[in-house]
Amino acid sequence: MGFFTRLAKSAPGPQDLHQDVPTRPTGYQQTASRLHAFNRYEIKYLLDEMHIPVLRDALTARMNTDPFSPHGGYPVTSLYYDTADLRFYWEKIEGLRFRRKLRMRLYGNPAECTGETPVQVEIKQRVNRVTQKRRVPLPYDTALRWLDSRQEIDCEPHQRAFVHEVTALIGNLDLRPIVTTGYLREAFVGRDADLGLRVTIDHKVHGRDRDFHFASGAENRFIIPPKLAIVEIKANERVPYWVTDLAARSEMSVVRVSKYCQSVQAFELAPRSTVGAPELNGFRAADASPVGALTTKNN
Repeated sequence: MGFFTRLAKSAPGPQDLHQDVPTRPTGYQQTASRLHAFNRYEIKYLLDEMHIPVLRDALTARMNTDPFSPHGGYPVTSLYYDTADLRFYWEKIEGLRFRRKLRMRLYGNPAECTGETPVQVEIKQRVNRVTQKRRVPLPYDTALRWLDSRQEIDCEPHQRAFVHEVTALIGNLDLRPIVTTGYLREAFVGRDADLGLRVTIDHKVHGRDRDFHFASGAENRFIIPPKLAIVEIKANERVPYWVTDLAARSEMSVVRVSKYCQSVQAFELAPRSTVGAPELNGFRAADASPVGALTTKNN
């Protein structure tokens, strides 16, 4: 049997909706799937880029560098889907205990994306304080036919529950592409007693609200001031003491920032929320310089 099999037309039961979906990763996909736990706690910080070298040195002293993460990071691009009235956006802004969002994610240079390039179709959801991710890998053309053209796709039996859930979300809520986000990500993974720990540093966070094909070459704008990086600590059960101590010594403050929401706000598809990091108040994508080509050589 091939990688896909015909999608059954039966609807999923409630017990199926939170089933983890395994993946078969390669390259940057290996980074995403092998090291991202499906259920974990996430804490975000903003840090000035001038302080990143010190943080990087401290992390490499206690953690392993992701083997697919070059100095300066690897490109990550996500296309987010939402309703016409931005239901998922407002669920985040209002702080609902259960909320979710649908996205298509590309690991690697977007300029090199073709119809055969593997992408991840992913639901990221929040249940109280726990973040859950479920995803399925597909060729880019297949993902576009499914999410944008709403055509039936093939899948393996263990993927049916997830595929049904996404198909129901798209059809019932009339989801459509809203914005993209992109950045260069450096990743560090725990070792020894910290195997469940992952720390990422996202540089030059940008996005756009049109021309959504990954390889379109369309102009992006910074949605986070480029002098700031997003540092994210991810842990399965607990954050080690040395990490919280490092965050305190680095004068990092916990922030409530969503790249998706920031992109929506930056392009004025919704009123700017007063809930979020003070460092981002008043920042507008229209005032920022266009983002040039991003490569793994950038920092």
